[in-house]
Amino acid sequence: MNTLAKLIGLGLLASTSLTAMARADTTPEAVIEHYADVAEAKFADSLSTAKALDAAIEAFLETPTEEKLDAAKAAWLAARVPYQQTEVYRFGNAIVDDWEGRVNAWPLDEGLIDYVDASYGSESDENSLFTANVIANPQIEINGKTVDAGKITPELISGTLQEAGGIEANVASGYHAIEFLLWGQDLNGNGPGAGARPATDYSLENCTNGNCDRRRDYLAAASDLLVADLEEMAANWTDGGAARAALEQAGVAGGLSTILTGMGSLSYGELAGERMKLGLLLGDPEEEHDCFSDNTHNSHRYDAVGIRSAFTGSYTRPDGTELNGPSLAELVGQKDQAIAREVSADLDATVAAMDAMVARAETTEAYDQMIATGNEEGNATVQAAIDGLIKQTRSIERAIAALELGTIELEGSDSLDSPDAVFK
Repeated sequence: MNTLAKLIGLGLLASTSLTAMARADTTPEAVIEHYADVAEAKFADSLSTAKALDAAIEAFLETPTEEKLDAAKAAWLAARVPYQQTEVYRFGNAIVDDWEGRVNAWPLDEGLIDYVDASYGSESDENSLFTANVIANPQIEINGKTVDAGKITPELISGTLQEAGGIEANVASGYHAIEFLLWGQDLNGNGPGAGARPATDYSLENCTNGNCDRRRDYLAAASDLLVADLEEMAANWTDGGAARAALEQAGVAGGLSTILTGMGSLSYGELAGERMKLGLLLGDPEEEHDCFSDNTHNSHRYDAVGIRSAFTGSYTRPDGTELNGPSLAELVGQKDQAIAREVSADLDATVAAMDAMVARAETTEAYDQMIATGNEEGNATVQAAIDGLIKQTRSIERAIAALELGTIELEGSDSLDSPDAVFK
C-alpha cells in the first residue's frame, strides 16, 4: 500500500490536501462543460415540475374544489424551486436572457388578465390595457386596433397579449400570470395574508366573479405555454442545443466570463438591487417578486442558492440526487486559494442570511411585511441579505481578476448606486 492510500485509510489526510489535488486536475474546459451539464439538469427539473403543475391544474379544472386548488398552488410553489436556481444563467447567456421574460417577467399589471379590486384603479397614464380584463372581454383594443380575443389560446397569450402595446408591465404569460390566476390579488398591503381567490372562480356550476369558462381557458392555456417554453429552454442545454453550442463557441475566456457575469449580475443589479433594495426603499408590497402567493422569501433564497451552485459546481435535484463536478471554485483556487475561500465564505454567508429571512417569513411575518416602512426588525433581516449579496459581488470581482478575464460589466441598479434617483 502506498503512502497516500495508507493516509486515506487511516483518515489522516487533511481534506484541504485532497481539495488541492482535485484543483490540480481541474481544467477550464471541464468547468465550462459541467456548468452546462448543471444547466441542463436545472432546466430539465424546471420542466418536470412545470409538467406536474400542469397536471395539478388539469385536475383542479376537472374538479374545482378548494382542495384541488390548494394542490395546484403547492405544485406552483414546488415548480419555483428548480426554476429560480436557473436564473444565474440569465445575464451571461443571451439566449436565456432573451427568453426569460416569457416565463418569469414581473411585476405585472394583472388587470390586463382578469378582474381586480376597485382599489387597483381604473386607468393608467402609462398603460392603456391596465384594466383590459381579457377574461371578461372577447375583444380588446391594442394600439388603436381591435383584437379578437374570443378564443383564449397559448398563441393569443404569447403572440398578442404578452407585452401588448410594447409595455413590459403587460405580462400575460409565465409563472406570475399563473400565480395570479391561482391566488388572485393580495389585497393586504403590508399586512398579513396573501391572495385569496376562491375555487369557485373556476366553477361552471357555481361561478363567482363571472366568466369562469374563459378564466378556465386562460389558466389552462397559460400552463400549457409555460411547459412549452421550458421544453424549448431545456432542449437548448442538451448536446447540440443552442445554448450549449453558444457557450462552447465562446471559448475558455468567454465561457468563464459567462459564468461569472451571471453570478455577479444576478447578485448585484438584479437581486440585491431591483428585486430587494427597491422594495425596501419604497416599502412597497407590489415590489415583491411573488406578490400574490407571498412566496418571495423562497424565490430570493433559491436565486442565492443558484449563484452559489455556479461557483461550487454542486446542485441538489428535487429528488435529492446530488450533481457535482469540476468547479469554478477549484479553478479560482488554482490561481489564488485565499480568493476562492473568500468567495465561498461570502456565498455561504448570503445563503445563511436568506435562510434567516425564510425562517422569519415562516414564523413571524411575510416578506411584504418585512419591507414595510418602519418595520425595523423586518427591514434589517432583508437588508442583511442585500448586504451579503453586495459583499459576494465584490468577491466575485476579485475572482474575475484572479482568472485574468479582463473587464466584465456587471448589472448595476439605481436602488444601490443612486438611491435618491428612485424617488425622483
